[in-house]
Amino acid sequence: MSWMKKSALLASITSVALVGAACGNNEEGGAADGGDALSGKVVMDGSSTVFPIMEAVAEEYSAEQSEVEVTVGVSGTGGGFKRFVTGETDFSNASREIKEEEAAEAEKNGVEFTQLSVALDGLSLVVNPANDWAQDITIEELNKMWTDTSIKTWKDVRSDWPDEEISFFSPGKDSGTFDFFNEAVLDDTDIREDAQLSEDDNVLVTGVAGTEGAIGFFGFAYYIENQDTLRALKVEGVEPNLETINDLSYPLSREIYTYVNNASLKDKEQVADFARFMNENAAALSEEVGYVGMEQARYDENMKMIDEIAGE
Repeated sequence: MSWMKKSALLASITSVALVGAACGNNEEGGAADGGDALSGKVVMDGSSTVFPIMEAVAEEYSAEQSEVEVTVGVSGTGGGFKRFVTGETDFSNASREIKEEEAAEAEKNGVEFTQLSVALDGLSLVVNPANDWAQDITIEELNKMWTDTSIKTWKDVRSDWPDEEISFFSPGKDSGTFDFFNEAVLDDTDIREDAQLSEDDNVLVTGVAGTEGAIGFFGFAYYIENQDTLRALKVEGVEPNLETINDLSYPLSREIYTYVNNASLKDKEQVADFARFMNENAAALSEEVGYVGMEQARYDENMKMIDEIAGE
């Protein structure tokens, strides 16, 4: 899982912008589709969930187009959209769909965009390995735990669980992962105030791994990368794994996306080239960093939209 190890390191250093493809070792500088060498910039920001995939794509792309600088930011889905809707970025990585108010702001600013599905993910509920009592949990129990401040211990959730204090670790509110959890689990109820929030998934991993009674959540890839120090709970009797996420039987499965600025796709050759490269390699690189690639038909749909907008 070399990609994930590198992404974890970079994400812990900065939550602003990361250069994923500033240099390459392809002396011929061939294009991703076998054409001419390109130059210029590709700027993206957004979800920490999608970041490992795009970092991997950017580094692979640098071997094909060493003169194209791809900047991969990791400010969260909401933070990425704030930049995207003003035309500041070419791509906005997202672990949820764009909100109506964000789309309205983009329209006001004359930013037209296209949603591209990248991969599948399963939001994973994780506990400390010392927790040997909780194996499976329901959506109803999760809702109660994360919204009801009278719940202090695991025994308050189920009477046969121990009187062990619960510590809560959650992605920050700018995260698409938080938005998904809020909708799927919390039913748009405010998360408990004593939950510890962070936009950096590595902070959440450290918190749960270091606290015996802890529970937290984040994307499946971060669980896989840290499964030696964490344990995932079954949700409604279903374990998060590649098979259950792919067939969507895991209750907290979801698509993850990137949004591309149509003007960038049409007017910047390097952006169109990167979009095609990303789409052609997303399935394999997603699986390398712990996500689940989609059926080929979905990537074919993406490519059709890219070609129609780019004019090729």
